[in-house]
Amino acid sequence: MRATAQTGHLPVSQSPAVHLPVLYTQVLEGLRVIENGCYLDGTFGRGGHARGVLEQLGPQGRLLVMDKDPEAIAVAERDFAPDARVSIFRGSFAQLLAWEQTAQGLDGVLLDLGVSSPQLDVAERGFSFGKDGPLDMRMDPDSGISAAQWINSAEENEIADTLWTYGEERQSRRIARAIVARRQKQAFARTAELAELIASVMPRGKDKIHPATRSFQAIRIHINRELADLEAGLDAAVQRLKPGGRLAVISFHSLEDRIVKQYMNRLAKAPPSNRRLPEQQAFVPTLQLVTGAVKANEDELAVNPRARSAVLRVAEKCGEAG
Repeated sequence: MRATAQTGHLPVSQSPAVHLPVLYTQVLEGLRVIENGCYLDGTFGRGGHARGVLEQLGPQGRLLVMDKDPEAIAVAERDFAPDARVSIFRGSFAQLLAWEQTAQGLDGVLLDLGVSSPQLDVAERGFSFGKDGPLDMRMDPDSGISAAQWINSAEENEIADTLWTYGEERQSRRIARAIVARRQKQAFARTAELAELIASVMPRGKDKIHPATRSFQAIRIHINRELADLEAGLDAAVQRLKPGGRLAVISFHSLEDRIVKQYMNRLAKAPPSNRRLPEQQAFVPTLQLVTGAVKANEDELAVNPRARSAVLRVAEKCGEAG
């Protein structure tokens, strides 16, 4: 979840309503922006991180921004398109190799994963059970099937497996059975309908999270192919990074962070040796770890509680910078 907090910082367009994204200072420090570098923000959102990068770029610097959400792209076009240093592409960061603007090589890539605060806060997008709206959940509403279409047609086992795999929901089988039984009488169309159904069959736990939290997360990840896109996007980012370029990734739940951590470690650290096996070719690292798990401090959390689950990891591509 890409969380944001209000700030007085002015954007490129001098619009007064600006969102300072999570771990803002830590991201800019991690990217180590150079004046004439080329940087890609693969998850533009409302442009908080992108503004920070652009402010540190000189006249010859380049900022490439991507997002698959048309509303985010509309904000980018409005606030950033007049700047000749900026190029904009609508699509998933998993597609960054297909964007010819990245072929020149990149000095930094930022991926701020999950759903953004504006997406959560607009009921019509269907991401939140806290605001009743159409059961959609697509980050790109022009692509793929909606959550309602999937919930109303998927096999019970597929629903259960999705809730368990992507939401780590222990009651996945029970919830899937209840969903299938309910849709036989009436198809799901609204977020509140699904949230109420899940709450009705879930045992009440001691924690304060809503009973539908894990299920909504799982369905959103499945509908948007988030983990598959993440794996493809990490590979693509490393391919396009120049030697000395930085990769910064913010994740918001353990499934994402595990993929990022394991990916960076695999390219940065030699695998454990086994004396019983023939000697392998010497390991040559592709990445060097810059930070471990960086989290928001208490000052940021006081302003922006949604940042509590954010984890930033930064790695640098090996080789001498040009």
